[in-house]
Amino acid sequence: MAVLHGAGGESDRVSVAVELDADRVARLCRAMAERFLDGGRLLAVGHSPAERSDVRHVTVEFVHPVIVGKRALPALGLAPEGGPLDTQMRLLAEPHDIVIGFGAHPETLAALEVARGRGCLIIEPLPDDQELAETLYHVLWELVHVFIEHAAPPIYAFMQKSEPDEDEVLADVAASVLMKAREAAELREQTLTDNAAVLTAAGDELAARLDAGGRVLVLGNGGSATDAMDVAADLRAAGRPALDLTEDSAVITAVANDVGVEAIFSRQVIAHGRAGDVLMAISTSGGSANVIHALGEARKRGLSTIALVGYDGGRILSEQLADHVVVTRSEHIPRIQEAQASAYHALVRRVS
Repeated sequence: MAVLHGAGGESDRVSVAVELDADRVARLCRAMAERFLDGGRLLAVGHSPAERSDVRHVTVEFVHPVIVGKRALPALGLAPEGGPLDTQMRLLAEPHDIVIGFGAHPETLAALEVARGRGCLIIEPLPDDQELAETLYHVLWELVHVFIEHAAPPIYAFMQKSEPDEDEVLADVAASVLMKAREAAELREQTLTDNAAVLTAAGDELAARLDAGGRVLVLGNGGSATDAMDVAADLRAAGRPALDLTEDSAVITAVANDVGVEAIFSRQVIAHGRAGDVLMAISTSGGSANVIHALGEARKRGLSTIALVGYDGGRILSEQLADHVVVTRSEHIPRIQEAQASAYHALVRRVS
């Protein structure tokens, strides 16, 4: 999916890039809706650790929609832990599927060629820009539902609605793309500006602890878990030690089954946390019980704590449950996550 870059700052680049492709994004949403309604699925594929975080983020957003009343759409993530990407694609891809690629690794490109040969709808590798990629696939996820809901025979035969004007729907969706892009840019800028002092203090402490031999433990739920994956991948790529507490499904499911979901992160903090480490928690609500328990355990053990939260900051801000709290003041989860990506990338750059 070709995306053009603007000449401004980070948030401007994201906004301009999506705006320039608004009509194309709208047409793509329509094509995706048709595929989903014909029984297709979305397959996301990527090779590097950072690309894997986007693969998993796409999957969780489509399968577990946070917009009330929206249907769960089938999505699968293909990453190297499952074996060669082209082999996985040969085993799983079906003609009505949609395939979105991240990055330009030869294995990713080979997998896309397999999918193309099967007749899949291909969304070309997204740019090597995680913030831009996240905005784009959030917009696709949000707006594909517009075409599903407005579908008329023969696409969605049992819906008793008059057929909408196709040009009108496309124009409305393209306008929504523009609106969402601008909202994303504004919220990124607001988050970085309003939290400038907090980000500076958190970045300084993060750097000091890492330079002294500490490590970063990072966690989150759902889409925030995939952002935790991205933080860990970026820190490791920068030569900094990071533990992704969302990574081990065996540990998570064991603790959830035997103790409870609230303990899935705190148990890992007990196992791995050391005085001098840093715990970074990502939460859109600021009130997830398992995140709060992990922050409490981290404080007991002498870890510094950084929390990225949305809405009004939730309990984490109101009760000051973390040493540094970065608040993205929005109630729209996709936009919160996009702005949080800008915040944690700023922290990673501080220690790179």
